[in-house]
Amino acid sequence: MGDSTLADQFFDAAIGLLRRVRDEEAEHVAAAGAAVADTVAAGGRLFAFGAGHSSLPAQDVVYRAGGLALMNLLAVPGVVGVDVMPAPLGSALECVEGLATAVLDASPARAGDVLVVISLSGRNPLPVEMAVHARALGMKVIGVTSVAYAKETRPRNASGTFLKDHCDIVLDSKIAVGDAELTHEGVEAPFAPASTVVTSALMQAVMAAAAEELVRRGVEPPLLRSGNVDGGHEWNLRVMEEYADRIFYRR
Repeated sequence: MGDSTLADQFFDAAIGLLRRVRDEEAEHVAAAGAAVADTVAAGGRLFAFGAGHSSLPAQDVVYRAGGLALMNLLAVPGVVGVDVMPAPLGSALECVEGLATAVLDASPARAGDVLVVISLSGRNPLPVEMAVHARALGMKVIGVTSVAYAKETRPRNASGTFLKDHCDIVLDSKIAVGDAELTHEGVEAPFAPASTVVTSALMQAVMAAAAEELVRRGVEPPLLRSGNVDGGHEWNLRVMEEYADRIFYRR
């Protein structure tokens, strides 16, 4: 890296990862986009789930200007970002067996819908059980995870499996175990995680692929516009009214 600053090094690392997922995951991104388009065109609903910081890329595609209006956040109380105090309680809840099944059964999700499950490690009970039960309900599951964890760590759930083992489509974020891109003399721990940057980019790439596929089929993608541009609120109201039975974050 020469005389580059640590900030420069992080940008370089993140850009390198983005290039890798663009080049190596293109087929899976296209497949995920097609699955989303299939569901939209067939009258199905879209859901995204992630625990802890893996919830951030899920939230990034929900009620988002330029995003698909039909994407709903499947929220598990206590694990959406760092929304509980003390924060480590969220990590503990991710290891509670049976929680994902209870949440899915109480949700509006049904057979034919798509669920995107985001988990960097893919080893804890909550995301694994979420994928397993979603498929049992007849949903299509897209997993966004780091496959490296399945090669270098052990599962931390009763099934002895990883998220990737229970998905119809897997998007590999290429993030190294530990999620820290930098080391530096005098700093004891590795630092500068890039998983949120890369996973959010993967999610937006899937949404773009879905929009492209819908247009190819002659279907107008149900996209939202920014409320901060003239006409944005009126546009969004029309879209939300048209798809009211498939949007759950406004109820």
